[in-house]
Amino acid sequence: MANTYSQLSIQVVFAVKRRENIIVQPWRDDLHKYISGIIKAEGAKPLAAGGWMDHVHIFFGLPVTARICDLVGKVKANSSRWINDNRLVAGRFEWQSGYAAFSYAKSQRDSVIRYIMEQERHHGGESFKEEYLNLLKEFDIAYDEKYLFEFF
Repeated sequence: MANTYSQLSIQVVFAVKRRENIIVQPWRDDLHKYISGIIKAEGAKPLAAGGWMDHVHIFFGLPVTARICDLVGKVKANSSRWINDNRLVAGRFEWQSGYAAFSYAKSQRDSVIRYIMEQERHHGGESFKEEYLNLLKEFDIAYDEKYLFEFF
């Protein structure tokens, strides 16, 4: 797209259906690498992919030709297919519907990448529900609790 420029850094968070703790080692890092490959294949710039046993954070540079909802849909569909094709969990793997997306300035990239890459340590002291609600509050996002992820 000629003469169209942008610098959009987007963090997206989504969860495993029924919030099951099934994204485990030894394949968790491979999942995050696979997700980064999907992001790159879609023309976006992968900056970080990480998470914990029941959710994923992705951080990427969004090109002007892409929509967040399309990119997230492809990431979720292809990564769940990869998990199922490789039989990494018992039964059928699915992501919950929905996600949260947050934008950042380029000057914030390093701290967001560090935050995503330190998810294991982070969740030693804070649940995913607390983390998610804190992000929504930090970004002043109004929400209806009945539409939040299924928290158990």
